[in-house]
Amino acid sequence: MGRSREFDEAAVLTGAMHIFRKQGYQAASIRDLEEATGLKGGSIYHAFGDKAGLFDAAFGHYNRTVLEGRIERFAPPGSGLRGLRELFLSLLHEPDDASLGCLITNMAVEFGGGVNPHPRVEAALGLLRTTFRLRLGEPPTFARDADGAKADRTAIRLLAFYQGHLVLIRGGEGKAALRLAIEDEFNQLETLL
Repeated sequence: MGRSREFDEAAVLTGAMHIFRKQGYQAASIRDLEEATGLKGGSIYHAFGDKAGLFDAAFGHYNRTVLEGRIERFAPPGSGLRGLRELFLSLLHEPDDASLGCLITNMAVEFGGGVNPHPRVEAALGLLRTTFRLRLGEPPTFARDADGAKADRTAIRLLAFYQGHLVLIRGGEGKAALRLAIEDEFNQLETLL
């Protein structure tokens, strides 16, 4: 019978998640991860196998708590274009006004360029694209578009817009200017209804 974990897994994964967001996968050292999680290297390896195992668990934690949590809070089913607007605006309000960036965006850049995208990145981008597409399909948005092609194209455009905002936030772009860009985008989308 295996020994039960003697640490708060959510706290450990949150600490690791923040290090990976801030430094990236390659630059995050085991010492950095020890400091962020409160675990010693041996405990990290015992609990997660290796750095890659901890990264995978932290990325899964990010997708569940940050991405899915943000979608549930700001753009739940039935919220349509209004929910999407609120989801985008929520990007401007990180806890403690931090600019760690998005783990999905950061890892898409770090692991990008290969034939096979990282599965967690691919899943997260897919969730965003699907969420955008579904909310655009909720009345009175693009429901009139029988084949959904317009909503599909708009969902891809919004995915690029969303990821671009995250890059700009990480780069220190002024949030007032980003807020205006978001408002302009959604005001234009509303005129298409």
